[in-house]
Amino acid sequence: MPHDFESVRAELELPPAGETDRFPDDVLTEAATIAARGPAEGEDATAIPFVTIDPPGARDLDQAMFLERVGESFRVHYAIADLGSAIDPGGAIDAEARRRGQTIYLPDGRVPLHPPVISEGTLSLLPGEVRSAALWTIDVDGGGVVTDASVRRARIRSVAQLDYEGAQASFDAGTPHPSVEALADLGRLRLDVRVGLGAIELALPEQEVTAEGDDWVVRMRRRTDVDAWNAEISLLTGMAAARLMLDAGIGLLRTLPQADPDAVAELLRTAATLGIPVADGTTAAEVLAGLDPDLPASIALMREATGLLRGAGYTAFDGAAPELPGHAGIGAPYAHVTAPLRRLVDRFGTEICLAICGGTDVPAWVRSALPELGDLMRTSDQRAAKADRACIDLAEVWELESRIGEVFDAVVLRAGDDEGEIVLTRPPTIATCRGAGLPEGEHVRVRLAEVDEGRRRVVFTYEGTHTGDHRPIG
Repeated sequence: MPHDFESVRAELELPPAGETDRFPDDVLTEAATIAARGPAEGEDATAIPFVTIDPPGARDLDQAMFLERVGESFRVHYAIADLGSAIDPGGAIDAEARRRGQTIYLPDGRVPLHPPVISEGTLSLLPGEVRSAALWTIDVDGGGVVTDASVRRARIRSVAQLDYEGAQASFDAGTPHPSVEALADLGRLRLDVRVGLGAIELALPEQEVTAEGDDWVVRMRRRTDVDAWNAEISLLTGMAAARLMLDAGIGLLRTLPQADPDAVAELLRTAATLGIPVADGTTAAEVLAGLDPDLPASIALMREATGLLRGAGYTAFDGAAPELPGHAGIGAPYAHVTAPLRRLVDRFGTEICLAICGGTDVPAWVRSALPELGDLMRTSDQRAAKADRACIDLAEVWELESRIGEVFDAVVLRAGDDEGEIVLTRPPTIATCRGAGLPEGEHVRVRLAEVDEGRRRVVFTYEGTHTGDHRPIG
């Protein structure tokens, strides 16, 4: 391809695209030893027909599920790849994982947290293979409330690897895989519960960089219903893990403070300005959950609502529970435990929960790591976010570099005195737009004025409102 992302990799001290699987020799040696061991001992749960749901072609499969209906209630069997039984505390892989923090995904390849021989091989929940897992069993009543949750070690075997689009098509056709037949009902129920708890849930379409022929282009990916329902199972498990940790007085939570009441009131005023109905007594969570992401005003309000989700962090505790344990975006205390192949902290959170449920002491290697894990994750979160944003910005520049002076359709996301933020309908570029009087949440016409690859930015000027047919963003 004529363009690449090597400047981003160099800036963030990531290996070149052709060397993303590069690890120190001692890490690779240890990984080969782990790969040769086979599954750890544990309860035999291979008769449970687990399935995975991931992007097409994914190999680092952290989670597998089987959902049961129990009368009007549900039982969730959720298997998470068991790294704690395989990775030696204080070993080479442990040290390298702490340095990396998480898998970094770029359009031309990922920089994995662990060597692929284990993260995409012997520890991944690939279909047809017996694997070690931390197996959660979570009971949910007919109102969506968790009545019991526990986790233990087990050996499991996934029977199928599903992807989001294929799973969505099966639900649309009324023929979902039997193992996840209850996913739609449970997913919707759990989302309703979280909205009732005040969760700030945003269904914003996501920009992603994809290859089209010899070019990199930016496209907008809308989250499917299956994607959202699947996320609710992961959130359900993380909320259950947080509850176990808080009750036991030890853990590591993902936290986010409640938004300032003045900011919430301003968001609701903005909704009214954009023509979005806000009934008396309606919460911000309820307004946001009811938005149609295909409408320009909805996109503008959701973009504005991201300002309510600031201050995310990690809170470790060993003894007294933290004063502010909640996560405003989720609506309750929450802990990362469902993606250990791709995120460092999940391995430690899982070990805490296993110890609590097993009635044993939390391992010393976990306890001693708690004070530093938050800082390690903050650093890696920042690197991952920078990589994602930089790659999108570069692809926007490449896609528009030959089109200076052209006029485009756009939606105004945010309006200031002399400039604002817009998203083009196609290509779905988020950029600065100069000009007074930008109408927030409305379709406009804008002219491309500047493309700067070095600064990875494009700038438009406001030409006027657009009164013709409006194309969807994508």
